[in-house]
Amino acid sequence: MQNIHKILEQYWGYKSFRPLQEDIINSVLQGKDTLALLPTGGGKSICFQVPALAQEGICIVISPLISLMKDQVESLVNKGIKAISITSEMHKREIDIALDNCVHGNIKFLYLSPERLETEIVKVRLQKMKINLIAIDEAHCISQWGYDFRPSYLKIEMLRELLPKIPVLALTATATTEVVKDIQQKLCFKKSTVFQKSFERKNLCYIVLHEEDKLARLVKIANNLKGSGIVYVRNRRKTHDVANYLMSNNISADFYHAGLNPPIRDQKQSNWMQNKTRIIVCTNAFGMGIDKHDVRFVVHIDLPDSLEAYFQEAGRAGRDEKKAFSILLSNKSDEIELERNVISSFPSIEEIQKTYQALANYYQLATGAGLGSTFNFDIAAFCDTYKLQAIMVFNCLKFIEREGYISTTDATHQPSRIKLELNRDELYKFQIASPTFDTFIKLLLRSHSGLFDNFVKINETDLAKKTNTSRDDIIKKINYLQQHKLLTYIPQTEAAQLTFEQERVDAKKLSISKENFALLKQRAVERMKAVIHYADSDHKCRSQILLAYFGETNTSRCNQCDVCLEENKKTLHTDEFENISIQIKELLSMHPMQLINLVNALTEGNEDKRLRTIQWLVDNDQLKYNQENLLFLNI
Repeated sequence: MQNIHKILEQYWGYKSFRPLQEDIINSVLQGKDTLALLPTGGGKSICFQVPALAQEGICIVISPLISLMKDQVESLVNKGIKAISITSEMHKREIDIALDNCVHGNIKFLYLSPERLETEIVKVRLQKMKINLIAIDEAHCISQWGYDFRPSYLKIEMLRELLPKIPVLALTATATTEVVKDIQQKLCFKKSTVFQKSFERKNLCYIVLHEEDKLARLVKIANNLKGSGIVYVRNRRKTHDVANYLMSNNISADFYHAGLNPPIRDQKQSNWMQNKTRIIVCTNAFGMGIDKHDVRFVVHIDLPDSLEAYFQEAGRAGRDEKKAFSILLSNKSDEIELERNVISSFPSIEEIQKTYQALANYYQLATGAGLGSTFNFDIAAFCDTYKLQAIMVFNCLKFIEREGYISTTDATHQPSRIKLELNRDELYKFQIASPTFDTFIKLLLRSHSGLFDNFVKINETDLAKKTNTSRDDIIKKINYLQQHKLLTYIPQTEAAQLTFEQERVDAKKLSISKENFALLKQRAVERMKAVIHYADSDHKCRSQILLAYFGETNTSRCNQCDVCLEENKKTLHTDEFENISIQIKELLSMHPMQLINLVNALTEGNEDKRLRTIQWLVDNDQLKYNQENLLFLNI
């Protein structure tokens, strides 16, 4: 086994671990099932990457988002570490080769979406791999009592049955006490081993501002605070409107949401990461996996759905541990809108069944058909076809997915890929027999290495430029070669996808538990009330409210949120009392003074604190009034 400190320095350049990281790593290396709760930006990935590198074999990483997997794989590969991901976007042949490389090659990390775990090809190959660790990122997604439950995560239990001797490391940045217990139960922990770093962020100032004109306040915030920022809004239209308003006030800004084409999203994110754009205005589609350390402020223009979501999004500020601000702009109409959104997120069971029936019709699936079928899914086109409201369909799909009937993925850019299916001798014979394709095949071989072994990314436009032809001509040639089984071609895709995880059933037999439905609604209402309480509270430290929500009760006031700052103005601290007392005694040692004159002569503290100090000194016989109502020292 390699030294974990040498691995840390070699690949990450750090000489020491952050608090709890080494404890978590050692627990994993001892073969213990482990749950790690570290705040956003707390270095969760190192906790599974280091122990996996320290041991022989491969680490299986379960992650919820394709974009998140891509980012982590790219980061590892850039460090010289062999890592790959398998997602629903990949061709069956492509998956087959990738899994073979995990069995027979030197791959150290295999990233899987939870949906992949039920496929026979994955189950069979996993048993042939030398696996040293199963890491589950965003582990709160396995709990239906959490704010971001994903039914596909329940499939991970099968992985435990398949690989009972392999330790599990579950990681999350947001989990209530109830969810912490549920994660361990769902993942079949042999023994409870939990490492929890306090969620307290001492460099983060939580502020709630009650505003009617939120855009004007946002401009003031952007002008008063330096550095880059994130502004979260509830819907896609608002991202445009708010970004345009900021730009009209000479503030560098751009918008981001899941409805944009993936290359455009990637470019907007890249511009912000590189500080070419100062402020990104976005929906909650932005943020997971983003590792930008110098974010100085995060502003929520709308009330979030839960404190879990708010804490995670707000926590993207100040990862460099320098002072940063998490600001919530709120008013009474926001609370009404939040209540309406919670109600609308629980459509009737009849509406859920109607949406499922429409899906079956849309893809022309007969009862009993469709198992494992994946389709491109455009929600706007689907709603237009059946004259359905998009928000209702969106919420119905969440319940259909929650019950395991379907799974969905956001739109992501996946470039075209090809793989040669002949060996070199067979290909050479084809080139001789088909001289018109000889030059093109040579171009492919010159432009891309590894075509005989793996799927390789290609750019049809670049190939067209090299041959002075059109992109369509290149695609025609590639399709011809595919038809003659020389290669396998996977065209680029940018569409969201929907997969039927079970055979299509009669919509009336769709299994939606009414009791479970009612309980989930109750939990959603409770989360909503917690958000409103946080926004309305003006008597308790914001940090303490958030920490108490996550089970941390013995905490101190932060002394920097808006509530603490206001309280500090009213509270007379010991050092202030002493400074005011000394000044009072110095002034009265010269001559007695009228109360108003004494208060005005003091320079320490505000008027309220001066009066309270004088009153205390009088009550404790250190000052007295004479017959002319002049204050003097009682010596």
